Amino acid sequence: MKNNYSDNFFDVGSKFGFLPKNPPLVELPERYLGLQKLLDNMPVNLEDGSKGYLSIPNKIKVEVEELTNYFDIVKNETDIMVIQALYRGYCFLASAYTLELSYQQFIKTKKYGKARQFLPIQIAQPFVEVAEKLNVYPWLDYHYAYSLGNYKFIDKSKGFHWSNLDQCVKFSGTSDESGFIMNHVDINQHSPKLVRSVLQALKAIFKNNNENLNKNLKQNFHSMELVNDRRKDMWVASRWKHYNDFRIFIMGIKGNDEIFDDGLIYEGVWDKPKKFRGQTGAQDNIIPMEDIFTGITNFYPNNQLTKYLLDLRTYRPKCIQNFFIDLKFSIDSVNGGSVFHYLKNEKNSIGMCYLLAIVEEIYKFRNGHWQFVQKYIMANTKYAKATGGTPIISWIPNQIKSVLSYIEVILNELHSMNRNFNLEQNKIYTQSANSLQAKLKLLHKQLIIVSDSNYNPGKVFELNKKFKLEDTNIEKK
Repeated sequence: MKNNYSDNFFDVGSKFGFLPKNPPLVELPERYLGLQKLLDNMPVNLEDGSKGYLSIPNKIKVEVEELTNYFDIVKNETDIMVIQALYRGYCFLASAYTLELSYQQFIKTKKYGKARQFLPIQIAQPFVEVAEKLNVYPWLDYHYAYSLGNYKFIDKSKGFHWSNLDQCVKFSGTSDESGFIMNHVDINQHSPKLVRSVLQALKAIFKNNNENLNKNLKQNFHSMELVNDRRKDMWVASRWKHYNDFRIFIMGIKGNDEIFDDGLIYEGVWDKPKKFRGQTGAQDNIIPMEDIFTGITNFYPNNQLTKYLLDLRTYRPKCIQNFFIDLKFSIDSVNGGSVFHYLKNEKNSIGMCYLLAIVEEIYKFRNGHWQFVQKYIMANTKYAKATGGTPIISWIPNQIKSVLSYIEVILNELHSMNRNFNLEQNKIYTQSANSLQAKLKLLHKQLIIVSDSNYNPGKVFELNKKFKLEDTNIEKK
């Protein structure tokens, strides 16, 4: 692994994890005052209690017609913090401008309507310019725009808890929207320890130091426990019944032909329409890193759903993409070609137990995410596509199957190993062994239900409780 995975906004490593090096700019510089004013007045609900542009049909179109084209000064920007804030601003404005029609139709009919198919030059030109400076796609993304590059502290002394964070730029302007996306930032406060444990575990393997390896596998497991604890707070941070208040604005173009037809025309940039995936929590980095590190990637099925997953890897900053590429190369270089085979060859049952614990936490994350989908999306709409343009019903189960297959393999290996476990390790092993069949049955029964086009989402959700695999924080609010 290299020492530098940085673009000066993100700096992947033990110090910052996947969070930015510095908090994002809350506002644009004075020279972009017109754009900043538009963004400030754009949300459906404004901070003073009044209604913003998105609450009034076609108002955003009228305001954009008066917007200055900042292309000539944008192309001269070199400060990464300003470039990121500009990209964030144009991401939000492009989504608001195009999807406002869809939102207004949803207000009337509870069905997503067609978006505007044309992005005017005063948005398109500077937007594509800043996207090219960052080497990313010109559409709302997770890293620089909606989530990790869009937080501000309410009280700087109180840290990254979602309740102490707010968005710099918004769509709905509700606490549910802020809670939804700031929970993702909250989760990433644990990414420095996760990244460090992965890098240190690799060093330990290459030095054949099993004691340090076990120590870092244990650290990774406990950090993932904290990640899952924060993730479960989504049920409190953002009420599921209110997800549609803002969901339409984070839809992508690619995979959502019902909304965008043949794509989006970027006036003054491209003659033909373009298609890009929408922002999605699947663009977060914690689970992809854990998949590569643990070896879950070896269990991905060779199908279209996995191709979607790998396509989403390209919707990340280049420094993070390079980190993943080098991490995969390093794992492939391990004796045996994976952490699992290294532990097996070393007869390291304690390390194997902590590897199992990590994979179990990945299952909890994915199954919890699947429960979010059941409640936030399936219970709210029959629209079959996620914001990233992937199919709702089969997308996450595809990854859950991979995790469960790997859990079964690790358990089978542990059955044959000498297990001189302490209380924590024995608990990990026995709980995993005792719950595997319930996990397999839960997913199997859920997929049977959703195979019927007229399925009842409530029945899918209720099965989680029946098999005692529900999130503990469900519906506290």
